[in-house]
Amino acid sequence: MSNGIVISDAGPIFSLALLRKLNILNQFFDEIHIPNAVWEEITKDETTIYYQAILDFFKDKVTNIKGQNHLTFVMDYGESEAIILYQELGADYLLIDDKKARSYAENIEINCIGTIGILMNAKSKGLIKELRPLFIDLIKGKRYYSIKLLNSILQNAGEKIM
Repeated sequence: MSNGIVISDAGPIFSLALLRKLNILNQFFDEIHIPNAVWEEITKDETTIYYQAILDFFKDKVTNIKGQNHLTFVMDYGESEAIILYQELGADYLLIDDKKARSYAENIEINCIGTIGILMNAKSKGLIKELRPLFIDLIKGKRYYSIKLLNSILQNAGEKIM
C-alpha cells in the first residue's frame, strides 16, 4: 500500500474512530475522500462518543458524485456512491469492509483495503505496537469482524490469539 487517493465507506470510518485511529489514514494516503452518502451516514448519530472526531476529520473530505448512482440495487447507498466516486476520481484505493460490496468492487477491478488491512500496515510501519488490543476493542464496540480471521492475523503477527 502506498500513497495516493482513497475513497472510504462508512464501516471503516466507524471502526477507526472507535479505535481513535482516524489520523492513521493520513500516514497512508495523500488524499481522502468520502461521498455525500457516506457523510450522511457517519454524521447521522450525534450521540456517539466519536461523533466529533468523525466530524472534524471528514468535514472537508466530502465529494459529490457527478453521475447517477446505478448501484443502489446491488448494495447500500454509501457503498454504491463510494464505488462510483472511486471510478470518477480515478482513486487508488477503496476503504471498505462490507463483504458483499467489497466482492462486487474487486470483481470490477477496484483496489480494496479494509480496516484490518490498514491496521496491519500500521503495525508493519511501527505506527501501532499491537493488533490484539485494537481487535478486542473492535469486538467490544460491536464492530463485526471474523474472530477466526482476527486470530489468524494475530498468530501470523506473533501475538496472542483471542
